[in-house]
Amino acid sequence: MGNYQNNNALKIEGIENKKAYLIGGGISSLSAAVYLIRDGHMDGKNITILERKNIVGGALDGAGNEKDGYIIRGGREMEEHYECSWDLFGSIPSIENPERTILDEFKELNIKDPNESVCRLLENNGEKADSSTLGLEEKHIKQLGKLFLATEDALGNITVEQFFDDSFLETNMWLYWRTMFAFETWHSVVEMKRYMERFIHLLPGMNKLKGILFSKYNQYDSFVLPLIEYLESNGVNFEKNTLVTDVDFEITENEKTAIAIHLVKNNKKEVINISKEDLVFITNGSMTENSTLGSMDKAPVLNRESGAVWDLWKNIAKKDKAFGNPEAFCGDIDKTKWESFTMTFKDSKMADVLRDLTGNDPYDGTGTTGSVVTFKDSNWLMSFTCSRQPHFKNQPDDVIVLWAYGLFPDNIGDYVKKKMSDCTGEELLIEFLYHLGVNENLTNEIIKEAIVIPVMMPYVTSHFMPRVKGDRPEVVPAGSTNFAFLGQFTEIKNDCVFTVEYSIRSAITGVYTLLDLDKKVPEVYPSKYDVRTLANATKTMYSGKPLPGEFIIKKLLFNTSLEGLI
Repeated sequence: MGNYQNNNALKIEGIENKKAYLIGGGISSLSAAVYLIRDGHMDGKNITILERKNIVGGALDGAGNEKDGYIIRGGREMEEHYECSWDLFGSIPSIENPERTILDEFKELNIKDPNESVCRLLENNGEKADSSTLGLEEKHIKQLGKLFLATEDALGNITVEQFFDDSFLETNMWLYWRTMFAFETWHSVVEMKRYMERFIHLLPGMNKLKGILFSKYNQYDSFVLPLIEYLESNGVNFEKNTLVTDVDFEITENEKTAIAIHLVKNNKKEVINISKEDLVFITNGSMTENSTLGSMDKAPVLNRESGAVWDLWKNIAKKDKAFGNPEAFCGDIDKTKWESFTMTFKDSKMADVLRDLTGNDPYDGTGTTGSVVTFKDSNWLMSFTCSRQPHFKNQPDDVIVLWAYGLFPDNIGDYVKKKMSDCTGEELLIEFLYHLGVNENLTNEIIKEAIVIPVMMPYVTSHFMPRVKGDRPEVVPAGSTNFAFLGQFTEIKNDCVFTVEYSIRSAITGVYTLLDLDKKVPEVYPSKYDVRTLANATKTMYSGKPLPGEFIIKKLLFNTSLEGLI
């Protein structure tokens, strides 16, 4: 989409008579509310966000303090071509400097402190492992090419392990891939295809995580708080501690219309009647539903209940096949769970460990590790990161916050002979320091200065589960007159779930479509159609060696206008 499409939308007739109800307080609902105000010219007083918890932000979280420990369930990696995200954040004032936007601050920071991994892989108790190449053989490159050319309909619900040769799953590329994006071998190969196509321009920097962008603080402080301030200043209503249990629809052969929202507030059942002029936005599904916390001396308990967010989608899905199939995503917790833990260190010798490992000072305000570091020989397949410090706005100067996660929580540890899921925060820290090569005496010192809070997330990779067409509802289903679905479990062509971009794209799509605005949704960055990008990606897969037939092609193109193609 060129700048010609970046117009200011005209105010539609009757917008002052419309009300909008947004179910769920995650990033997709917050974004939709912004677009209703900014481009839809809706009065913020006519917008209500219904959130089950007492805080909004969804999966973009960050909480705690130096005394009790900080908590981050996870963080989304970002990059330059998140066209919807930067469209949104380019219009939201920064809290720290209202004369600048979030995008202004974000870009300035990442230019000043560009991301690059200093130790992507570790093994043998803290030794840096070779991460110079993707480690692909010719047969693996052919398989990747086959995946690139396949259609989603042809792939269906095939898994990664069903599509690839077993030896591919031993390559560095798969190790980078799964630990960056939290992919498992039993996840959908269609989602892997989408990731490969969507981010193929980043493949040359994959082993160093070049091109990945990060916010100044955790994503709650950096993104959610400014959005809340913007929406509150525009009069948006936040109805917290409000559980939505169902939505009623009037469904005919050609039209589907939301007519009522059922909710529970203050232990009382209520119904909001919806007119045809009103709008309803439904966040269906949640990756962080039923998350549970542990502590230094207690492991988190896995909650196997369905959860209110999934129950809502199940109730809605019964009413029409266009509303999706939640069971495809939430029906097997053992394939969608993993565990993360946040480590808080005050005036700790952990700073010396990080300096020795990375050559960077965790107190200098830069990203110490340059995104995730993976212990490639960890039974839990554990990775960790030390982001820019302070990682929280209220974090004191002498405190360091690290985040880690393991993809195999049911495996026995290498040093702590317990399942990761059964470990206390202290035991997780001991295993972590073991893989860093920290000796026993120093480990005991660091433990005394640490607070570790583990979190178990039953549905954290549910969006990657094998699926077929129709399992995810369209953002605006065919025939919808006044409602849209939002978030990670909607169907958006060519884009990738498990990203902030996907949620924001669902929001802008829903608002523009329902209001029929004279404005287009920003296109997904089309790097997969750029021959230069494809050539660079192919060279990377061949570890920089000449491509097959490259010498002959160069001779054929010599002294022609196409000479610089390869």
